[in-house]
Amino acid sequence: MAQDRRGEWGSRLGFILAAAGSAVGLGNVWKFPYITGENGGGLFVIIYLICIAFVGLPIMIGEVMLGRMTKRSPVGAFRKLAGDKTLWQGVGWIGVLAGFVILSYYSVVAGWALEYTVLAAKGEISGGDPATLAGRFDQVAGDGTGAILWHVAFMALTIAIVIGGVQKGVEIAARVLMPMLLLMFIALLVYASQLEGFGEGLSFVFGFHTDKLGAGSVLEALGHSFFTLSVGMGAMLTYGSYLKMDDDIVSASVAISLLDTAVALMACLVLFPITFTYGMEPAAGPSLVFQNIPIAFAQLPGSTIWAVTFFLLLVFAALTSAISLLEVTASYFIDERGWSRSVAVPVTGGVIILLGVPSALTASSEVFGAGMEGAIGKNWFDLFDYVSSNWMLPLCGLGVSMFAAWRLGDEARRVQFEVGSRLGKLAGLYVTWLQVLRWAVPIAIVLIMFHAIGLFEMLGLTEG
Repeated sequence: MAQDRRGEWGSRLGFILAAAGSAVGLGNVWKFPYITGENGGGLFVIIYLICIAFVGLPIMIGEVMLGRMTKRSPVGAFRKLAGDKTLWQGVGWIGVLAGFVILSYYSVVAGWALEYTVLAAKGEISGGDPATLAGRFDQVAGDGTGAILWHVAFMALTIAIVIGGVQKGVEIAARVLMPMLLLMFIALLVYASQLEGFGEGLSFVFGFHTDKLGAGSVLEALGHSFFTLSVGMGAMLTYGSYLKMDDDIVSASVAISLLDTAVALMACLVLFPITFTYGMEPAAGPSLVFQNIPIAFAQLPGSTIWAVTFFLLLVFAALTSAISLLEVTASYFIDERGWSRSVAVPVTGGVIILLGVPSALTASSEVFGAGMEGAIGKNWFDLFDYVSSNWMLPLCGLGVSMFAAWRLGDEARRVQFEVGSRLGKLAGLYVTWLQVLRWAVPIAIVLIMFHAIGLFEMLGLTEG
């Protein structure tokens, strides 16, 4: 039976590290710092933290709950709970398809980080002049053949880990990669704290200032709080399916959210002091990591060591997330089609490699964040990012929240929430979570989707 081929976490810590690894990715180290810079830091960060607590975390608890209840991947989970002939299965299908689409272009960016790690180790960042280093990213992103090779290399590494199984592959990787990632972050943070711009960076991130904050900033924080925790793509549901039935869902979800948020804040406290020390623009956008940071590292004492550490950290962050995305796609074929892991992982990984080739050929430093107008008809990279981030993930997240909050019976839902959990049994916590999941979360997701299609801009409620 497929169930016999399914894995199970060796420990609760293994699950927390693996799920935190899924959540901690390029969105923390790359995207969160640059959107924080674009929105002026300060109050934007506070709003983001509130959104994590009241949007991301409630969905995560619901998604992990569905996985543990069913011991199935997304499609099978909804089929088991709602029956064979039901539209609810579509929610699971969206999650599986999102895994294919997201990993296909995500691994292209991870491939750039892998290439930058090699460049840093060869000393090609140390001592480089700003113009050359700024142009280096255009060369890396614009070299289609090179981008494909690094994309393949990164995917091969991901496949090699996931094919090992839940305990011997995914969990062992998480136990090694997550502590190493945190240690590297701490080392970089200690170094950044010695820089002249650390005080300015600290004030930028946590100071109560609102000069660039608008309605669009609030929606940006809301959207990122949803996506950064890896909810809405079936990863947390799949990882939850490997839990024991008496494992604590609530406290584990809180721990995962805290780890993810801590990494995002540490990334800001590493990048912005470096940015301010060398007189760079904090609102540099997506190029912050691949252009500003190499220029700054080139001027630092011991630049080669620090550059290698930073880009290796970026690779590790990308790898922990990529592992979960590949696990989602492979688990469908293991659970629902009866494939062995040794067949499902390389086959799905191979399809993702092929799907990523157009993104590798069309991505460049000029296409990031182009949105619907810039993406459609211009490049695969932004098109895939736009469709997955603005449609697939919100729709899947909306389906998960609505199913967990309205479709499940109250007795079964309460038992799942409270079993094995001291935190889950706190007076009023279950009722609060349920009401937030029923009302606040769906409204927030609809707002995210309206923002993505530019509805608020058309109504003049936000600036373009």
